[in-house]
Amino acid sequence: MRAVVDVTPLSHPRAGIGVYILGALGGLAEAAGPDDEIVALAPTSPAGRRLVEQALDGVPVRRAVRSLPAAHALRTAWSRLAWPPAERFVGHFDVLHFSDWMYPPQRGGLRATTIHDLVPLRFPEWTTARTRRMHGAKYRNAARTCDLVFVNSRTTAADVVELLGVAEERVRVAYPGVRAGFAPDGARADLGRPYVLAVATLEPRKNLGVLVRAQALLGADLELAVVGGDGWGERPELGGARVLGDVSDGELARLYRGAAVFAFPSRFEGFGIPVLEAMASGVPCVVSSHPSLDEACGDAALRADPESPEEFAEQIRAALERREELVARGLRHAAGFTWAATGRALLDGYRQAL
Repeated sequence: MRAVVDVTPLSHPRAGIGVYILGALGGLAEAAGPDDEIVALAPTSPAGRRLVEQALDGVPVRRAVRSLPAAHALRTAWSRLAWPPAERFVGHFDVLHFSDWMYPPQRGGLRATTIHDLVPLRFPEWTTARTRRMHGAKYRNAARTCDLVFVNSRTTAADVVELLGVAEERVRVAYPGVRAGFAPDGARADLGRPYVLAVATLEPRKNLGVLVRAQALLGADLELAVVGGDGWGERPELGGARVLGDVSDGELARLYRGAAVFAFPSRFEGFGIPVLEAMASGVPCVVSSHPSLDEACGDAALRADPESPEEFAEQIRAALERREELVARGLRHAAGFTWAATGRALLDGYRQAL
């Protein structure tokens, strides 16, 4: 089998979608047999090409990474005009698996995509008009043309069936995994005093303001540290928190391991990869009680109403007291999610559909 996988989002700093794409690609390469070829496709800007090449370093796939002027405009035009077919650039393939930023035309072969969440449809007020246009076009194309729609959770699968009208038999769950390096053993960050760690883009849906108010209830002995770059819309007021911005994977692992508690107050997620990473790093977790996070949490996290600073403060105190129990639960739960399993789910889906 020859499968072409669009990895264009790796041309930007990696957040949740980029983490998923890179992990799933590595798992797919691991699951592939000696007669299979996995091709990473990315038409992007010269700067984006450098980021893609760096991300793919060490991943055993063939690369079809191209530098283009005005790359976003050309990807958009390619998708909308539906010409020329992808075979013109990468040769014959059995599978084309496209991602978030484009929906390339193809002459033949299986057509697949991944939908990470349907926030632009479910909660349009949490997205920009540009995001709604871009993703809305992809969703319509996927619902109309894809043989397979992969999702990262049963929650997203239900949304794809309900909101896009995709038949259940065309939808497959391929759960995320945990990146190498996120484990309880290793160096720990020291911020000078115990801290609650939050990992999220700085945007309204991530709901970081509730942690600022919860931290005020907990007192000065426990600091709030926030990792993540700017998202869209108004940046949350994080007065009193230590804002660390984007950090390397190695530094993030140190911060997870050094945290007293990991807190994730998001109002909605497609899955919630940082929850798994924190558990795998040996940190007790307090997570939003929104049902979209049930699969990420299992029975291993304490849950709190995302609109209640009081509940988050109460559950953070409880997590400190129940640390040993919650760490053990979290390690067991996170161990069930691997990128190798993600790759097998993708490969099995391709083979069955073909």
